[in-house]
Amino acid sequence: MLGRYLNLLLPVTAAAFCVSMAGAQEQFPIMDRVADKVIQKYQQSSCQQLMAQRGRPKSPQEQRVLQLLRDDPNMRRAFLDRVAAPIANKMFECGMIP
Repeated sequence: MLGRYLNLLLPVTAAAFCVSMAGAQEQFPIMDRVADKVIQKYQQSSCQQLMAQRGRPKSPQEQRVLQLLRDDPNMRRAFLDRVAAPIANKMFECGMIP
């Protein structure tokens, strides 16, 4: 009997999760475009380019985006959920993280 409930609960939980994730992505359309640019930058840059850019000061536009992310934890969470894996993978490939 418990197994039947678990078999029903799993699809309902998965569906609710998908709906909430879809809503989160539609909630921040500008952040989505910024995230796409960040991902594209990491995917198209060489390791040498990424290393050279590490210490450079942020542009005023980048500073505004960072401030928005600091001020809005929900937007920050959605942004990091979107960019974390591609950035971490590239950094790992470049030897920038263990």
